[in-house]
Amino acid sequence: MNRQAIYHANKSEYSYAVSRSEVEIRLRTARGDAESVELIYGMKYDWTIARESCAMEKKYTDDLFDYYVIRLRLQDTRLAYIFRIRAEGKEYYYSEDGVRETYDWALGYFNYFQIPYVHEADVHREVNWAREAVLYQVFVDRFYRGDERADKGYVNLEWGERPNPKSFAGGDLEGIRKKLDYLQEMGFNALYLTPIFASRSNHKYDTRDYFRVDDMFGGERALEALAKDVHSRGMRIILDAVWNHCSRENALFADVMEKGKASDYYDWFLIEGDKPDAERGNYEHFAGCTYMPKFNTSNRAVQEYLIEVSEHWMGRYGIDGWRLDVADEVSDTFWRRFREAVKGRNPNVILLAENWQNGSAWLRGDEYDGAMNYPLTKACLDYFVYDRYDARDMAERLSSLLMRNTMPANHMMLNLLDSHDTERFLTLAKKRGKDERSLINALAVLFFSYGMPCVYYGTEIGMEGGYDPDCRRTFDWDSSHWNERIRGAVKKLIGIRKTLRGEIAYGEQGGVLTIRRGNRILAINNQAKAAQVWICGHRIAIEGQTFQVINSENGGMV
Repeated sequence: MNRQAIYHANKSEYSYAVSRSEVEIRLRTARGDAESVELIYGMKYDWTIARESCAMEKKYTDDLFDYYVIRLRLQDTRLAYIFRIRAEGKEYYYSEDGVRETYDWALGYFNYFQIPYVHEADVHREVNWAREAVLYQVFVDRFYRGDERADKGYVNLEWGERPNPKSFAGGDLEGIRKKLDYLQEMGFNALYLTPIFASRSNHKYDTRDYFRVDDMFGGERALEALAKDVHSRGMRIILDAVWNHCSRENALFADVMEKGKASDYYDWFLIEGDKPDAERGNYEHFAGCTYMPKFNTSNRAVQEYLIEVSEHWMGRYGIDGWRLDVADEVSDTFWRRFREAVKGRNPNVILLAENWQNGSAWLRGDEYDGAMNYPLTKACLDYFVYDRYDARDMAERLSSLLMRNTMPANHMMLNLLDSHDTERFLTLAKKRGKDERSLINALAVLFFSYGMPCVYYGTEIGMEGGYDPDCRRTFDWDSSHWNERIRGAVKKLIGIRKTLRGEIAYGEQGGVLTIRRGNRILAINNQAKAAQVWICGHRIAIEGQTFQVINSENGGMV
């Protein structure tokens, strides 16, 4: 048995509270090593006199490991436990001392694993609307010009032309409001908007004034109208929180530029020397952009200021969530204070981080709720576009990604295929000689996964685009240009998603990827040739590069 592969850790995705009285425990072993795994557990103060045991279920497998999982509902959550592993015809015990062939029960208090106590405030609660959410991301300047009376003198891009980094197309918040019928008819029930606060740029990630909606987008009156209409329809609205950095023209930083160390805001930024110098860039800033100075988010005054900003917009317009820009470069101490303040006002405001890699360390219930699931994006690219995976590889990769996070975090991930920061998925597919079927199949994975599917504006009609700024083209509102095959698939998937319940199971049959959610099974044939699968005794034929959704109870198509 490969002892080095066995892994468990307290207060992690391997051991956590789901509620005040329910916990989930996981164990990792080498793939195919264990014949069975049992959890031996008890209330820690009764460990020597009262213990129970229960078989753990092998739920997921990736290329290297098996993952065993169990959920326990307990009256007393002061839990002590170890694992009994059967392998190679022997029994092994796994505790904090590692893997042993025997275990000293009387001295267990030295080395058993434990959940010492479950505090209500420490439970990572799911936002009550997350499981039903289907998000639509809008890059505001490029979606629709709605306010015909507004001054659009700043516009320098004809609608439909290719943008450059300095292009302004004139999309606004009123334009989004006027297209809510379209979005609701498609089935979307939540909007995620790129930044809307006052800024010189088209993207607004360099904020000049956090307490003003940019006039280009219609100002506060336009946000009020949009938020009111969104909420009257039972929809949600998520704003982009750019707390890592601001504009060099922001009054806070401008004061430091003028006064140097004499400024009350000098310590709000990270500056080398007496005064910031834009040419030398002697202050920390976002990426290589000296026009975006970085906040010192460990500074308590900065924390209070940004919390005040968030409370202002939540209180005035009932904002339902924040997408947290460059979240992994912001101080942990800030995120903990920010979360406490936001959740104290409304526990069902969702906090979604921009995090391109494994964000599990931030997803414990004291910082973010979920993150932009770029690892899932990459898996879909590797399978559907670059042909780096076959169906079995993909099933294993999806299993591995799922086991990175707790289940509450998994249910609040923002699952996406493309965004304002990436090439469009369809464009990448076409570069590899593929067509819209690759995008449609990838969308099917998104909609069957735990978490919230998010469609980037225009993906549903087949919009294309290369890297920034080409991925930020204007929405084509001429419906004769729309790819109705993609649009129809998105509508179908949104409808199916509303019926999905139950746990996920990944599998592979004859080169076909399968994802089960309750009594629904998604079967994706990413091969060029047709294939057949057996689902609950029914033989199902699937054409090449297509998906089917099957009702496992009767074998019928959904």
